[in-house]
Amino acid sequence: MDPQDRSLRASLAAHTSWANTLDPSSRTAKARAAANGRFEREARQLHPDATDEQIARVAEHLKKAHFKRLALASAKARRAKKTAAA
Repeated sequence: MDPQDRSLRASLAAHTSWANTLDPSSRTAKARAAANGRFEREARQLHPDATDEQIARVAEHLKKAHFKRLALASAKARRAKKTAAA
């Protein structure tokens, strides 16, 4: 199967799966909790004496920084791909 057909089949399967899910939040709750736990652990390592409120604030900033890092890497990759194609 060529990559385009494989991509279409995967997309079809994903849409079908989500169509069978009435509560998407509950379906992804465990994954979100695990990801947020990672940022809380990092925050506690950085600031072991901080209060729970402070840890929550730091964890939120660590999470935002993580996703900004991913966005930056994605933008660089797109730019490199565009330059290589030109």
